[in-house]
Amino acid sequence: MPDLCRLPRLAALLGLAELVVVVLALAPDGDAPWTPGRFLSASGLALWLALAVAVLLCKLRGPISRLPRRAGAPAAVALAAGVALLGAGIVHALYGALEIRLLGASFWRFAGGSAAIPALITALALRHFYVHDRWAAQVQANARAEADALQARIRPHFLFNSMNLIAGLLRRDPALAERAVLDLADLFRAALGAGEGDSTLAAECELAAQYLSIESLRLGPRLQVRWERREPLPWDLPLPRLVLQPLVENAVLHGISRLPEGGTVTVEVWTEGQALRLRVRNPAPAPDAAAPAFNRGAGYAQRSIAHRLAWRFGQQARVTAGWSGGYYACEITLPLPPS
Repeated sequence: MPDLCRLPRLAALLGLAELVVVVLALAPDGDAPWTPGRFLSASGLALWLALAVAVLLCKLRGPISRLPRRAGAPAAVALAAGVALLGAGIVHALYGALEIRLLGASFWRFAGGSAAIPALITALALRHFYVHDRWAAQVQANARAEADALQARIRPHFLFNSMNLIAGLLRRDPALAERAVLDLADLFRAALGAGEGDSTLAAECELAAQYLSIESLRLGPRLQVRWERREPLPWDLPLPRLVLQPLVENAVLHGISRLPEGGTVTVEVWTEGQALRLRVRNPAPAPDAAAPAFNRGAGYAQRSIAHRLAWRFGQQARVTAGWSGGYYACEITLPLPPS
């Protein structure tokens, strides 16, 4: 049973009820002209019936949801028809007591028609909301699955290389080895929880810095890192997990590690108007040379991040990437909430 207790859905039902009144007023039926008073009366009745149906279905959502689907849907429509029939009957009786003939229609013609229209609208609205909820659940499941797949992309050979690196540091620099172990633990802890809960901008930047710190120990002077954080920044902004780290991982694996001389990975974070911008830029081979690896790795990570951000922030979230002049850059744009 779709949830009709949400204000947007209540507004949608009221809008549909008013739309029916507008259609009836515009229909060339040859009946008495629609005066402003008649239009306001019909609108009041339609909105009142729609509100009553929405409130009833909202309150009875639990019991109806426990019914089998083939019984629950007819029960919801029947309740809507019953509420509309009762309300229209009361209105007709009141007009009759005042000796006013309502729209020239008998009791059953007026009450039956007033009940049939809300029943049809309720059936269409419930079907629409049901399909929308199923689609939203499917999108959320896909986003969760992509997050789970993304966490598996922290490759085993990265773990093995890191452990070998730490083993080599134990005798030479125990403090540095300890720091590498802690960074590696934080990285895999974040990866294992990629599909659960939210992260923040501060946590995502810290995780990316820990990954780059481990890779710096492995690549040495071939990997240089430059952070450009342009304050003020919304460090507490909720974000899906593993948004920034896969981008810096791509910069290292598909850029720096493929160049004998290495290079600098630049990570920029700044705000522009009501948008947060994140950009990862690095030297990289020409697209033709890097295309196979990019299509398998970097392309998948960027598509997954774009999909999860679109699910969270809507169409205002954008992920763009491109190669130019020996450098590859990937940029994320996210809308900021009102101050």
